[in-house]
Amino acid sequence: MKILTKSNEDYLEAIIILSQKGQKVKSVDVARLLGVSKPAVNKAMNELKENMLIEKDNYGDIELTERGRALGNQVYQKHLLIKSFLLKIGVSEEIASTDCCLIEHVISEETYRALVKLMKEVLDK
Repeated sequence: MKILTKSNEDYLEAIIILSQKGQKVKSVDVARLLGVSKPAVNKAMNELKENMLIEKDNYGDIELTERGRALGNQVYQKHLLIKSFLLKIGVSEEIASTDCCLIEHVISEETYRALVKLMKEVLDK
């Protein structure tokens, strides 16, 4: 499997978010959520399918494989934690939403673990 790109991670995260709403995930829903074209989604879904991260028939529902779900959840959990941290330190909702989407793709595992530890300490107080 190739290393996931920022774009791949965004698509996996979008599928996670949409599937949590209890609905079947369709390409049009992913396009709407990410603000991209349907052809862009189709291209991305083909890449994810090639990497065995999703299962999808032509014009069918999108389903995450076990590995795809695990990777998507990792990205989404980073997103939630980073956004929570940014809000805690006084960053506005709008900026926190934008910045966490950028940071989640480049943060090192060491920094992420330290941030998890810090946030647990803050929330336990």
